[in-house]
Amino acid sequence: MNTITKKQFQSYIDSFDFTNLFNQLGWTFADNQFPIKLKEKIYMFHSVAEKGGFRIVVFQNQDLPDYNTRLQLDRKIAKLFKEHLIIFCDKNNTTQIWQIFVKQPGKPSRLSETRWNKGQEPELLYQKTSNLFFTLDEEENITISDVVDRVNENFSRNVEQVTKKFYENFRKEHQKFIDFIKGISIVSDKDWYASLMLNRLMFCYFIQKKGFLDNNLNYLKEKLDACQQKKGKDKFYAGFYKNFLLALFHKGLGSPEHSEELKKELGKIPYLNGGLFDIHDLEKHYADIDISDEAFSNVFHFFDQYNWHLDSRAAASGRDVNPDVIGYIFEKFINDRAKMGAYYTKEDITDYISKNSIIPYLFDETSRNYPKAFKTGSELWKMLQESGDAYIYDAVKKGVDLPLPEKIAVGVDTQKPNLPERRKEWNKPAPAEFALPTEIWREVVDRRKRYNDVKSKIENGEIQSINDFITYNLNIRQFVQDVIDTTTDPDFLRHFYKAINSITILDPTCGSGAFLFAAMNILEPLYESCLQRMKNFVAEGSKGRYKFFEEVLQSVKSPEHSNLQYFIYKSIILRNLHGVDIMKEAVEIAKLRLFLKLAATVDADYRKPNLG
Repeated sequence: MNTITKKQFQSYIDSFDFTNLFNQLGWTFADNQFPIKLKEKIYMFHSVAEKGGFRIVVFQNQDLPDYNTRLQLDRKIAKLFKEHLIIFCDKNNTTQIWQIFVKQPGKPSRLSETRWNKGQEPELLYQKTSNLFFTLDEEENITISDVVDRVNENFSRNVEQVTKKFYENFRKEHQKFIDFIKGISIVSDKDWYASLMLNRLMFCYFIQKKGFLDNNLNYLKEKLDACQQKKGKDKFYAGFYKNFLLALFHKGLGSPEHSEELKKELGKIPYLNGGLFDIHDLEKHYADIDISDEAFSNVFHFFDQYNWHLDSRAAASGRDVNPDVIGYIFEKFINDRAKMGAYYTKEDITDYISKNSIIPYLFDETSRNYPKAFKTGSELWKMLQESGDAYIYDAVKKGVDLPLPEKIAVGVDTQKPNLPERRKEWNKPAPAEFALPTEIWREVVDRRKRYNDVKSKIENGEIQSINDFITYNLNIRQFVQDVIDTTTDPDFLRHFYKAINSITILDPTCGSGAFLFAAMNILEPLYESCLQRMKNFVAEGSKGRYKFFEEVLQSVKSPEHSNLQYFIYKSIILRNLHGVDIMKEAVEIAKLRLFLKLAATVDADYRKPNLG
């Protein structure tokens, strides 16, 4: 297959000529402009190319939206073009952000973004787009799933692979760090203290990249350099660990009161209530702990090889880590101690269990307080009845729109004679356009029958319970999202929001918080959709008509909530999530990760108390 040359590609990128770029890649010209309204502001988008129903959309000639705004715009565009890639450009044509939600089987989609600045070599973009070339002989048979698969393959980075690579290197650094610790006699305690120190330092790396440590993105490294200079001049200066880090941890980040002398030494830093920076039991037991500066030089050199993000974006450099890495490292350490009986539950399992327990509860609680919305023929069930196969998972729908080959179709009717003879081809592997990986024809036919049965039940109005979504394996998350987004009943919305506010979710063996984060990922978009729908009702109704909605929205805007995302995550963490574990370390890691999730939504504001 031919591909576009690097020289051609760079020319198109440098000139921000996306129409001719995708034309060169074999995509179809699709020229139309459309506005998206968000928070009373109009954002203009331009569709430049299309392939099999997949759209390439460009945003230009306006100020570049921030991260949260880009996510909200993406949601709105998804209602116009379900499968799409957005290229955000700044007003002066100096920056491009290629943004796509990458879909992975059995997992929630994840944001992948690739940023390019004028003057950079566009190597990463070239790697991701050069394989999106489509030849003329592919045109006839190309489908939306073919395009989606190809785009996802090229734009996704295997986040788990990056995290595993980080962990392998981290394990080596952890072992080296242990050798630098003095004053702890028991080997297991020394190992534990090394983990504690590295967790503290990783936490600091995340928050310093958000400007929370004296507004210095290289705070720790520069403080280490400054300490080493002091040590060279002052023979009584003990070193970075004793003279600076312990003060930063215990008196700075771990204490609400900062003296003027401390402020002079540490700069402007926040108080982080949580326990990670309290004086640890090991530090109380071993009074003479010391760690040489070389240990921290090594750790900072390792950390500086990575880009530290507080959000969950899957950026394209292969060097991006987010707070999930802390949970992964903790779980790996625990799993290495198999005798403790610890077990790490993978993301697909936590997601499946969480959505199929939380969402039915929310519907049951809403139904208990507002049964009218769930009666036969209500708005909610009408929407489902008219949805066709929208809530049947794509995997179940694979190939169902294609007629079966005659040699397979001949075996479908069980009433005719010679059934074994008519089905002799059924145990052979089915081709990819009909089948999921490893399926034989017998499994394809069974899946198609199941698809038709479920679709028929939906269209005939036979599904009238949220529990049926679990029974028939329907997309329960998408359904509840659509119900909230489209409801015309303010009473339903009020009762559903109260159910979200009051739900309590307990993980009695929470570890580093895998199930708690799965629950948060279920609740967060539901909170956001409820609040957005409330805004719509208030905007369209007379003042005072929707008093409850107005009070909730007023709370969102209160000074203690810096933005909508902060309000949502704070509400979930304080109201909804509860975790218990026999290991104190585990609880601290879970709290740490939840705090980082909250901190990700806030920009440091040095005019406000505790930096906002």
